[in-house]
Amino acid sequence: MDIYILDLLVIGLLLLLVTLGSGWIARLPISYALIYLVVGITLSPYGFNLIQLRPDAKFLERMTEFVVLVSLFGCGLKMNRPLKAWAWNSTIRLIGFLMPLSIFAVAAIAHWLLQLNWGAAVLLGAILAPTDPVLASEVQLEGLCDRDELRFGLTSEGGLNDALAFPFVYFGLRWLEDDQWQNWFAQWAAVNVLWAIVAGIGMGIGVARCIGWIDRSLQRYRPADELIEDFVALATILVTYSLTELIHGYGFAAVFVAGMVMQRRVASPDKSNSQLRFISRLEKLTEVGAILILGSMLRLEPIVQFAAPALLIAGLLLFVIRPLGTWISTIGAPIHPATRWLFGWFGIRGVGSLYYLTYAFGHGLRGQTGELIAWITFITVVLSVVLHGISSTPLMTWYERRIEHKAPQKESFES
Repeated sequence: MDIYILDLLVIGLLLLLVTLGSGWIARLPISYALIYLVVGITLSPYGFNLIQLRPDAKFLERMTEFVVLVSLFGCGLKMNRPLKAWAWNSTIRLIGFLMPLSIFAVAAIAHWLLQLNWGAAVLLGAILAPTDPVLASEVQLEGLCDRDELRFGLTSEGGLNDALAFPFVYFGLRWLEDDQWQNWFAQWAAVNVLWAIVAGIGMGIGVARCIGWIDRSLQRYRPADELIEDFVALATILVTYSLTELIHGYGFAAVFVAGMVMQRRVASPDKSNSQLRFISRLEKLTEVGAILILGSMLRLEPIVQFAAPALLIAGLLLFVIRPLGTWISTIGAPIHPATRWLFGWFGIRGVGSLYYLTYAFGHGLRGQTGELIAWITFITVVLSVVLHGISSTPLMTWYERRIEHKAPQKESFES
């Protein structure tokens, strides 16, 4: 029997199950990502052996890149707070303090305990730095609701650190290539930090404004077909990302910013909500493919071989570095203590880390070091999917009952 036809059957049944059973799944202590992961493992050679392909790094890079782009734009569409420091207090702390702290804490552990050179250690820290906007839908904003600090902070953090981890990835790759960092540090700071970030933000603003102006101008004369009108959002993602990459800016940052601009400049709230629903559905669909493939790629022998270093890094990252780093980063912030601890727990790792891993393989990472970093990343993502998938529903249910609805005015959104 044709394996391809069986794959289509299983995927169709999976989509039917999660769609029709979504009302029950939402009440269970499991996430959709955990379901996809289990199904992926079931379809691997350890199960029914229905997924027999072994995608190469370039295919995985492009697939995870698209998944992250869709999710980043969706995060941007949800950001309707004013662009002032007091409104983004938690985000600034999580990005400006927590992310670099996490990167260099992981790098230090990898260097001193796993004996990785500093270039590879920093690269590993950067790969594991992004919290995932794709897999964290259970704890992030579902729409244009910005009153809750936990949901807003996790959504904005996931959107920004997927983009702003790139300078550290470049830093690790440069150091891996040349350990005399004095030879390239100035160029890295000027090009990979200053120019790339400024270009990304500028292109995100400029392209989104241009597309919004064209959209409004043309629709005055003849409205677009309602059936495909939401494709403007997808077009904005692709145009913004490609133009930004052409001038060597950070396309991820540009797409997130473009989502924010589009949300503010769209003609009507109904149109903005329609675009957000379209992007959210596209994100859910691409998530299925990414996590299914991850589950099908897992192999017992390398998992056993690299279990000790992977559990060391993952355990310290999820249970020590992230929680303590979050608590330190939010000292003095007008945030409820429970919110601070939940910020620390919900550092979900996922598709963003898989993208940076495959990107690194295409730009100099290889050999035994590459294999070690790859399996540390895979195992960390799997552990995150399992642990956060099981804990997100009961923790958020508790949070909604005890914190979110009772004391929303205590959060840092207030001016």
